[in-house]
Amino acid sequence: MAKFELKLPQMGESVAEATIISWLKEVGDTIEADEAVLEIATDKVDSELPSEVDGVLVEKLFEVDDVVQVGQTVAIIEIAGEGSAVEETKKANDASTPEVKVGGEPAEAELAAQAVAKAKETVSNDFSTTEKFYSPLVKNIAKEEGISVAELDAIQGTGKDGRVTKNDILAYVKDGKKAQPVIEAPKAAIQEAVKTVATSKSTQATPVSVNGGDEIIEMTRMGKLIAHHMVASVQTSAHVQSFVEVDVTKIWNWRKKMKTAFEQREGEKLTFTPIFMEAVAKALKDFPMMNISVEGDNIIKKKNINLGMAAALPDGNLIVPVIKNADQLNLVGMAKAVNDLAERARANKLKPDEIQGGTYTVTNVGTFGSIMGTPIINQPQVGILALGAIRKVPAVIETPEGDFIGIRYKMFLSHSYDHRVVNGALGGQFVKQVADYLEAWDSNRDI
Repeated sequence: MAKFELKLPQMGESVAEATIISWLKEVGDTIEADEAVLEIATDKVDSELPSEVDGVLVEKLFEVDDVVQVGQTVAIIEIAGEGSAVEETKKANDASTPEVKVGGEPAEAELAAQAVAKAKETVSNDFSTTEKFYSPLVKNIAKEEGISVAELDAIQGTGKDGRVTKNDILAYVKDGKKAQPVIEAPKAAIQEAVKTVATSKSTQATPVSVNGGDEIIEMTRMGKLIAHHMVASVQTSAHVQSFVEVDVTKIWNWRKKMKTAFEQREGEKLTFTPIFMEAVAKALKDFPMMNISVEGDNIIKKKNINLGMAAALPDGNLIVPVIKNADQLNLVGMAKAVNDLAERARANKLKPDEIQGGTYTVTNVGTFGSIMGTPIINQPQVGILALGAIRKVPAVIETPEGDFIGIRYKMFLSHSYDHRVVNGALGGQFVKQVADYLEAWDSNRDI
């Protein structure tokens, strides 16, 4: 009998790992080719991992909630027929996974030491700050040799798509890196880590009183991810908001006139969202310092404009699929991208790579009747725009013949931005530019 290694496949250029959320097959179960063996999660996207062969599941190398790197073997399937067994991988996985001992609560001094070590490691080995892919082996070598992520990013890789290989990083070490001192964590980071440990007991959440008739509902996995992401964003960025009211009467009338013909010709519904996304993409080209991320004391100016589009899911959670290179799409292309991503988001059919790499996010709070909102920034971005409900209101209309009162369609744009790197002038000018593009809509525009 031959054995087949079921590996975690590449799921997108920016996706390096996944979490096992459930096993659909147990050891001893018969499996058919293309039949799902387990469920995995990357960020907020859940998907099934199918078998490539017919056979029997003989070994599971990971448990539920384990994090698996792309390319690692997750299970062994025994298949009928002659052939030599494939290379054993469980020992390698065990060797690379440190043993976790469960025991009494560590002493505070030990906790502080662990926190200091963690602070040092984070300074030089925080791989969440880079968009490049590094294999677990390369990461381990970098950690052992004290090579920072910034140094890794500067190495010219010889692997596929310019990736840094084992030989590349070893050559870098051989050329003199080993003689250089390991990057030390800033004193402030160490002090903060120790302070966090020392005060952890006093900062615990206040217990909630539960009465006999109260219902306790456990948060979903996605709900927990969103909760942690939102708290981390507030702790990271100094949130400031600017608000602009926009007259979208021209857009309202134009869409009403064109939507039927558009749907007949393109087979797609024409909503307001692609029109707004087009305006945001244009404004980001005008104000490229809104299309940035922050890494320590450095600002990373993004080359591509990748617009995140917050979408509500049937279970009440939110997900943010990303329209890549949004500034390069015409209105038809934008409408197709918006409709496709929204539909597949609701059906839980997004690919992991389709929620990665966003550089700015737009959320439509008006869908639920809100006229404005103060959205939380989607890290590591520095801005997010909330679209309020379109309302029919009385307004002053200026004409060459004088001012008069008329019925207009208006909405609020609410812009939240990171005041660490975006001052009030830039934040206000950007959202005003979006408003100007919308109010200057060409009523005779064709599609």
